[in-house]
Amino acid sequence: MGTTKHGLSIGIERTDNFFFLSLKITGKLKHEDYEIITPMINSALEGIKDPEIKALVDGTEMEGWELRAAWDDFKLGLQHGSVFQKVAIYGNKNWQEITAKIGSWFISGEVKYFESYDEAIAWLAK
Repeated sequence: MGTTKHGLSIGIERTDNFFFLSLKITGKLKHEDYEIITPMINSALEGIKDPEIKALVDGTEMEGWELRAAWDDFKLGLQHGSVFQKVAIYGNKNWQEITAKIGSWFISGEVKYFESYDEAIAWLAK
């Protein structure tokens, strides 16, 4: 029996009320992954008046979500969607572009899909 690698790597940089959030997704996300990541995001934003977030989501190694994890992602978007200015989704799968469009319904800022890491970073820097 082999080992299945999955999960989220997260980076959070903060300057005053501005945050740069970077997420790297590996494999198929599970509910347990959100039990780890959600408190980290909540803790980083706690007590910050009017936080502003730009995020880079690297989905190049992502295989999708388990159903409960998709629900967790939806809830996280509803909880914090108003503080995201821009979300760049960097990926290499057609369904990720569709996911970016759907995600934009739940986030007040812009969400855009990129197949180039450099283009994603340049867009976030604007």
